[in-house]
Amino acid sequence: MSEDKATFEAPSNIALIKYWGVLDAALCLPRNTSISMTLDRCVTTCTAEPIDAASDEIWLAGANGLVPPTPGFAEPMVRHLDQLRRELGVRSKLRIATRNNFPSAAGLASSASGFAALTLSAASALGRGLSPREASLLARRSGSGSACRSVLGGYVEWAAGSDEESYARPLAPAGHWDLRDVIAVVETGPKAISSRDGHALASTSPYFERRQELLPDRLARVRTALAERDFPTLGATIEEEAIDLHLIAMSSQPAIFYWSPGTLEILRAVRELRREGLPAYSTMDAGANVHVLCEPAAEGALVERLESLGSVGFVIRDGVGTGPERLTEHLI
Repeated sequence: MSEDKATFEAPSNIALIKYWGVLDAALCLPRNTSISMTLDRCVTTCTAEPIDAASDEIWLAGANGLVPPTPGFAEPMVRHLDQLRRELGVRSKLRIATRNNFPSAAGLASSASGFAALTLSAASALGRGLSPREASLLARRSGSGSACRSVLGGYVEWAAGSDEESYARPLAPAGHWDLRDVIAVVETGPKAISSRDGHALASTSPYFERRQELLPDRLARVRTALAERDFPTLGATIEEEAIDLHLIAMSSQPAIFYWSPGTLEILRAVRELRREGLPAYSTMDAGANVHVLCEPAAEGALVERLESLGSVGFVIRDGVGTGPERLTEHLI
């Protein structure tokens, strides 16, 4: 086993067709296939190193150095490390340091980037190289299903299926289509209802099964739009899909309301921009913040409009990225 530290930077992703509803919570198997765009600038950096100790150490890396996380943050990471050790056939404990450069637990897929980075850095520190398929399977089993998409760059499809079949495959590389994602941030704190709890409640919505019926056509439209770089079709489909996710959340038992007044202000502004001739389309994961996709020529005007809205605290200018990267500078 290598005793070297291993550090990986893994990106967040934005789902174009959503993962919402779980078939097997223990294995994190989704009810439906999803498609995402890997981001470029919203990333988690994670360093892992083997230690001679009875338990793992988990640290948050920040401006003031390493600080201990809350138990609620550390426990899922330790569970994942235990699972990785079982899967990889190794026993060494690890010291982990992790850092996000964007808000955590705010509906921006920080768990996807976090567990993708943890999977890659821990496996490497334990002396195990992973194929893309292995990395995706192991990241999915962390409990953050979307992490399986963050181990790949560009445009990615995560297939529903059995434990060994449900992993992410590339649809197109980042260079295929330079799409921009302008994220309008209205809330930075943790959301009241986690995505995990939302998945568990999804099937209680009377609209859940209807969405399942609509998804094959919706998936086909997104695949074709990506292949042909057809932005109007892609945009209309992802808006339709995002509204359905939140419709199901709002009609679950009990109901989940992720939107804030700022969410509605942004959605209205995006529609106004299209009426004015600026092509931009919105999508949201399980949270109040809004991702607005556009092509490069529209980005400047889109940023200007979103920054002018009273409910928007700040915007993040992101776009399609190439995927995880191994770094030579470590957090510990």
